[in-house]
Amino acid sequence: MRGCALALLVLCAACGGGGQPSVSIDTAGGEITVPVEVADTPARRERGLMGRESLASDAGMVFVFARDTNDAFWMKDTLIPLSIAFYDHQGRIVSLLDMEPCRAEPCPLYSPGAFYRGALEVNRGAFARWGVRVGDQLRLEQ
Repeated sequence: MRGCALALLVLCAACGGGGQPSVSIDTAGGEITVPVEVADTPARRERGLMGRESLASDAGMVFVFARDTNDAFWMKDTLIPLSIAFYDHQGRIVSLLDMEPCRAEPCPLYSPGAFYRGALEVNRGAFARWGVRVGDQLRLEQ
């Protein structure tokens, strides 16, 4: 019986279990890894972090698009202040912005001023603390 349990543990370890998706960012100070939730459908992207009262200090949400866009983000019904990194199809960060919660319209729009393929939202100020800059390289690892 112990042999079967040991074999099962080894098999599970070899499979990896899938794990949580993460984003890695290559910065001048080294690599930063951020566990993320992935918003890769229109419904998930529309919902985003709306209604959440908190976000873990080292976590985020990545918004993934099938093609380049220059659409603006907004913070309607988002309760936490956030920073956002917009990245292009090669994963290069093209814009960084800080965003304020908005409970009533009209809510400001946050536009990167460039085309992008995805965006990573984290707690406001996290990119500055981590040394993330425009031009840094970002990778989604699922």
